[in-house]
Amino acid sequence: MYRKFVLAAAAVLALAATALIAPAFAQGGPAAQKVRAACTKDIETLCPGVQPGGGRILQCLKEKKDQVSPDCVAALEEARALRGQAAQ
Repeated sequence: MYRKFVLAAAAVLALAATALIAPAFAQGGPAAQKVRAACTKDIETLCPGVQPGGGRILQCLKEKKDQVSPDCVAALEEARALRGQAAQ
């Protein structure tokens, strides 16, 4: 049951990440995969009781930004930068 929650949380984070990046990544492109790989452990550790959906997991990570791993922060920032490039 916990494993299903973690997988669901990772999927939600991936969806949230795709909202930050170009639509080309919406189907799980490289940036979304990188975010998912870099942030899964942070979600498990920092946001275990957060219900997936509605951007709640991303909000949890923002609220605990001082505790989020450098790899997760870097992946989210990279995704955000790609979104900015796609908007140009």
